[in-house]
Amino acid sequence: MDKERILAKIDEMDGYLEELESIRPSTFEEYESSIEKKRACERLLQLAIECVIDVCAMIVKECKLGLPADEDDMFRKIRKAGVINNELEEKLRKMKGFRNILIHRYGEIDDELVFEKLFMIEDFEKFKEAVLEFLRKGEIE
Repeated sequence: MDKERILAKIDEMDGYLEELESIRPSTFEEYESSIEKKRACERLLQLAIECVIDVCAMIVKECKLGLPADEDDMFRKIRKAGVINNELEEKLRKMKGFRNILIHRYGEIDDELVFEKLFMIEDFEKFKEAVLEFLRKGEIE
């Protein structure tokens, strides 16, 4: 497997998260008052989540875990392969659902919910640690 592609995608995710942290407002009032900052934060969060989904898809493909029926099935497959645990699988499902809201219901986005998500970077870090540990174990050639 091409570990380099996975590592490159993780680096891309880290870049989006770093950029997000650099522009993230410290208060909800500040977030709400700038449409440009809101949209930039939403987009960076969306891109970081898409990197997570891409990494999962790469692992499923390279480990030959079978064709997933959907993204939730993809998360289930990598959990069964030992890449992530049950708790992280559930967090990935929620991330994917939130990404779908950002993409498909742009006019109906709950600003308070988005603002809260801007401070939940640890879920991305847990995912990164799990994938890096999986790669270190040599499960993927």
